[in-house]
Amino acid sequence: MLYKLIYFFHADISWLNVFRYITFRTIISSLFALILLLFFGGWVIGKLKQMQIGQPIREDGPPNHKTKEGTPTMGGCLILPVVIISTLLWADVRNIYVLLVLLVMGCFGAIGFLDDYLKTVRKSSRGLSIKAKFSLQVLVALIVALSLYYFPGYDTRLNLPFFKNVSPDLGIGYIVLAIFIIVGASNAVNLTDGLDGLAIGPIVIAFGSYVIFSYLAGHVKIASYLQIPYVAGAGELSVACGAVVGAGLGFLWYNAFPADVFMGDVGSLPLGAVLGTVAVITKQEIVLVLVGGLFVVETLSVIFQVAYFRMTGGGRIFRMAPLHHHFELKGWPESKITVRFWIIAIILALLSISTLKLR
Repeated sequence: MLYKLIYFFHADISWLNVFRYITFRTIISSLFALILLLFFGGWVIGKLKQMQIGQPIREDGPPNHKTKEGTPTMGGCLILPVVIISTLLWADVRNIYVLLVLLVMGCFGAIGFLDDYLKTVRKSSRGLSIKAKFSLQVLVALIVALSLYYFPGYDTRLNLPFFKNVSPDLGIGYIVLAIFIIVGASNAVNLTDGLDGLAIGPIVIAFGSYVIFSYLAGHVKIASYLQIPYVAGAGELSVACGAVVGAGLGFLWYNAFPADVFMGDVGSLPLGAVLGTVAVITKQEIVLVLVGGLFVVETLSVIFQVAYFRMTGGGRIFRMAPLHHHFELKGWPESKITVRFWIIAIILALLSISTLKLR
């Protein structure tokens, strides 16, 4: 909480008063995270190379991915500390929502780290078993959901975009919904992380959208004007989301084609989980389907492919799932797929923001 120390002197130095504004601290948080990641990025990548923590490539993956084998992975070990440090410095860590986001980031990061460690260091092709990984994810999400459910004054009604005064109260069912969103978002981002820069670009775009949603949800007058749920204290999440945006842009510097480093599960799992957590806290759960539409489509492509394969005894809808591999095998250059997916993510983000006035 560096900003608290700085703000302490605002009576003597008047311009320090700007540190009381969430908007200013969000910008500072983003820039600080960006600079910090760029500064340490090369050193961390060098250490990953030195420790021979390279990306394993599946035998049944696209043939052109063989050239990526050995590229340093576990870049999430660079992203997460930067986001956490920036959030601790510029956000109010006494805020329950900020603490929950940091909890999710740390716990899902640990799950991803263990999975990556088993695959890259212990050379286990499977890493954590699906059952173990899923169980741990659900456990963490359950803790978050229960914390919100029993937090005094927290609203368990579901906010439905496009509809005025339609907010069904889910009661205890809200716990199930929160778990589904957090775990689902975590794994959806993980599935999308298959090409250079493919996942981190939409992550930056999605968190940029939730910078706005968080700020508006935590501002009583604006929330009332827009007829969206007011969540006291949710504005501080803008600072945390801003940190992810800055760190994501910094990581993209190294992850852009041809990638110098991959984020690994230690990056994709916690970033997706935090995105889901912020969506739940700000009462923009349904909008997440639109903001993260790219992640949703990638996940559905895997579900449909597996289901169709089992139903037909070997039939396929796509040449390969997730969807980005389908376009690879159709001959699209990797960079073209990535940029076009970014464009789609931007369009979806703009549409999601438009829901604020379409009531």
